[in-house]
Amino acid sequence: MNVMSGVVLSRHLLPRMLESDWGRILFISSESGVNVPADMVHYGATKTAQLAVANGLAKLTRGTGVTVNSVLGGPTYSDGVAQAVDRIARGQGVPAGHLKAAIAAENRTSLLERFIEPSEIAALVTYLASPRSSATNGAALRADGGVLTTVV
Repeated sequence: MNVMSGVVLSRHLLPRMLESDWGRILFISSESGVNVPADMVHYGATKTAQLAVANGLAKLTRGTGVTVNSVLGGPTYSDGVAQAVDRIARGQGVPAGHLKAAIAAENRTSLLERFIEPSEIAALVTYLASPRSSATNGAALRADGGVLTTVV
């Protein structure tokens, strides 16, 4: 799903974008695509594949107004994560906010020392989707909270 959804959509839309000389293709990847977690190799592999697809597609846009970029998000408090935290918190009989803070405090691999909010990822996506990003093509931009590769 992570890889093929982008492949199928790009196959369908890229020719029209190239014909009109304008368009934006954005892959929502993950910092796990460049720093694959040992306990989530399958997920990291799909995110790495997204980066490869985006890189190849960007090369097809040479000299046009079409761009292809990737966003490498870090630990984000998405709806799915919030639901999991709520479920675990209920099971442990603790407030979800306390569990969320405890999880963030245990994550010593991020300079933010908190979860990223979806709106923070969306801000980068909004820029990349806009005409202002015309000189940004073939890039993998991080919105990962300053992820460190080693525990401090």
